[in-house]
Amino acid sequence: MTVRVLLVDDQPLLRVAFSLVLESQPDMAVAGEAEDGGAAVRIAAEQQVDVVLMDVRMPGMDGIEATRRIVEQSPDTKVLILTTFDLDEYAFAGLRAGASGFLLKNARPDELLAAIRCVAAGDAVIAPRITRRLLDTFASQLPADGGGPGRGEAAVAALTARERSVLVQVARGLSNAEIAAELSLAEATVKTHVSRILLKLGLRDRVQAVVFAYENRLVHPA
Repeated sequence: MTVRVLLVDDQPLLRVAFSLVLESQPDMAVAGEAEDGGAAVRIAAEQQVDVVLMDVRMPGMDGIEATRRIVEQSPDTKVLILTTFDLDEYAFAGLRAGASGFLLKNARPDELLAAIRCVAAGDAVIAPRITRRLLDTFASQLPADGGGPGRGEAAVAALTARERSVLVQVARGLSNAEIAAELSLAEATVKTHVSRILLKLGLRDRVQAVVFAYENRLVHPA
């Protein structure tokens, strides 16, 4: 399978550098390039894009709004936010917009390639523990209650008591093994619960589950 990647950045030299790295891989191809969010949304809709490398600070439509629109129109397309610092407001906003993770702009080529393959396979690039640190840091920017499609009280009510308990532990940043020990469950059972939680809530991965739990006040900032 060839992973088709859309490069979005207003700096041509950076797009060229990313393109050279990606095109050197037999399992990757550059599906297009965009210098602003509007073009990114349009190209993502026109092309069969698997992963979008998305800068956030661009003229016109920024990368956060572009991420939100791409995720809404193309649920199978994954977005990786490009940031300068690992704990900044852009990474925070990108995750809330539906990104599957973020990557530092100074990441090594092997880190870039590993991150793209990871999200293309349906996983999140960043650990829930880092997501929690982000949400703790920017908790004041969270809404007073849940919002958006599939969120809110009705979505939480769809979970069983056990699923809700597991979700809270996921939001704390615990791994399946740690949750199993915490709740006295088999690790395979925890994995099944996590899969059901993601399916019921319409979430992509564990990182999005952490965001959901914070937005709906199932957990609170440390």
